[in-house]
Amino acid sequence: MKLIQAIFRPEREAEVIRALEKAGLYAMTKLDVLGRGKQRGVQVGEATYDELAKLMLMIVVEDGDVDRAVAAIRKSAYTGHFGDGRIFILPVEHILTIRTGEATL
Repeated sequence: MKLIQAIFRPEREAEVIRALEKAGLYAMTKLDVLGRGKQRGVQVGEATYDELAKLMLMIVVEDGDVDRAVAAIRKSAYTGHFGDGRIFILPVEHILTIRTGEATL
C-alpha cells in the first residue's frame, strides 16, 4: 500500500475530489496548509507573500491504484502555472483501526 500526499491550489479542491471519486477512490483526509515552493512565495507590487494557502490531500491506496490516483490528481489539479503543487508517494508499513485495533496490513 502507498500513502499519496498531494499539495495543490485550494481552488482546485472540488475538481480533484471529483476526479478521485470518478476513479473509485473515496477515502481521503484533507488539510488546509501554508507553504511555498522553489519560487519562495510570490510578490504582488510591494508586498511579498512568503507562505501561500494550499490544500493537502492524503489518501492510502493499494499499489495497483497508485498510477490511477496520481493521474486523477495531476489532471484535475493542473492549471499550468507555477505553484500547481506536488505529489508525494510513500510506502505504508502498518495500518491499525483505532476502534478495534485490527491490523489491515
